[in-house]
Amino acid sequence: MAQEVSEYLSQNPRAAAWVEALRCDGETDKHWRHRREFLLRNAGDLIPGASTEAEEEAAGSGCGAHSRQLQQLVSFSMAWANHVFLGCRYPQKVMDKILSMAEGITVIDAPIHTTRDELVAKKG
Repeated sequence: MAQEVSEYLSQNPRAAAWVEALRCDGETDKHWRHRREFLLRNAGDLIPGASTEAEEEAAGSGCGAHSRQLQQLVSFSMAWANHVFLGCRYPQKVMDKILSMAEGITVIDAPIHTTRDELVAKKG
């Protein structure tokens, strides 16, 4: 999939610039590569140039909704990356959402985290 993402971005400079602007300071290349894939898979009409100019113009009046959707997508991408790379857990509703949004994304060499509950269960 990484090859597909790179190819897509090379063919869509507006999308490449858009998604690169969402990268966080200090985010490692590995984390960013996977979070970028998460963002692109789930962005839909949020990506500049993904819709027609007429659709973008009509959506201009709903700019607040567009901004909220983008903020939510970025938040979900960060929660997913934090879960995968740092072992963070979130309320079940959030976990279900981010895991369904990440279906098909393969992360190689992701750390394996053991929860407190798993450690306690092993001792019992």
